[in-house]
Amino acid sequence: MNVHHLELFFYVAKSGGVSAAARAMPYGIQQPAISAQILQLEDSLGVTLYQRRPFQLTREGQTLYEFIAPFFSGLAEVGDRLRGGGENRLRIAAAEVVQRDYLPELLARMRKRVKGFHFTLTHGRQHEIEALLAAQEIDIGLSTLMEKTAANIDARELMRLPVVLLVPAKSGITSAAQIFEKDRIGLPLVALAANDVLSRSFQTVLRQRGVEWLPSLEVGSLDLVVRYVAEGFGAGLALDHPRVELPASVRALTLDDFPPLSFGVLWTGRLSPLGEAFLAEATALAGELAR
Repeated sequence: MNVHHLELFFYVAKSGGVSAAARAMPYGIQQPAISAQILQLEDSLGVTLYQRRPFQLTREGQTLYEFIAPFFSGLAEVGDRLRGGGENRLRIAAAEVVQRDYLPELLARMRKRVKGFHFTLTHGRQHEIEALLAAQEIDIGLSTLMEKTAANIDARELMRLPVVLLVPAKSGITSAAQIFEKDRIGLPLVALAANDVLSRSFQTVLRQRGVEWLPSLEVGSLDLVVRYVAEGFGAGLALDHPRVELPASVRALTLDDFPPLSFGVLWTGRLSPLGEAFLAEATALAGELAR
């Protein structure tokens, strides 16, 4: 049996499918390549190792998994011991604005605090981070916290971010009331996707007020919201992030009667000492930003 094929099968069995295995692999490999090599393994053994839809190990697949799991599960621990011991790698997930404006400073603090600290980083919002945590593909996540977390997910709020409307500075609009008091709002709304927590929260309040103002432009990031507003394409729904400076062509309108969004840290199970150190540094940085 090819050892590489066995490794791929281990991740497929552990993750519950090929697509999840591709995300969990410690090195890059595409789903078609995994599927093709698993087929080669099954051909060499003359058995089917798992049912594809829905995913379920066959009796032979379960037997093989139980035999190889102790070896592949222990590789990371052995590697840590051979590298000198100690848990010094943290797998992190965070949204784009966090990765850009806050995470570099937080990671720099961790390097000063923990000798040999290194990390991996992936993108994710709350529901994506929770899925990654449940699959044990990351150790900790940073995200806005709108939805109630799953039963096995822990969360700590770090700060609350006010909701704001962005308008072109030359529009002459100086308050949100000038927009909401209209019977029909003709100004295009630039916002994140409808399923994003910020968009959902905003639309909930509008419905409660009997106001209809649906997005005309759905964009993929808050940076793009700012860009489209700066170009004069409408008003943008955004968050008042500390340290994020708006261009001179954009004015932020406060929405004091809209609930702020909670931002915090997510994890599952008991945090490692490295995770506790990261949480402490994140809490300290959030406190400085709030002041």
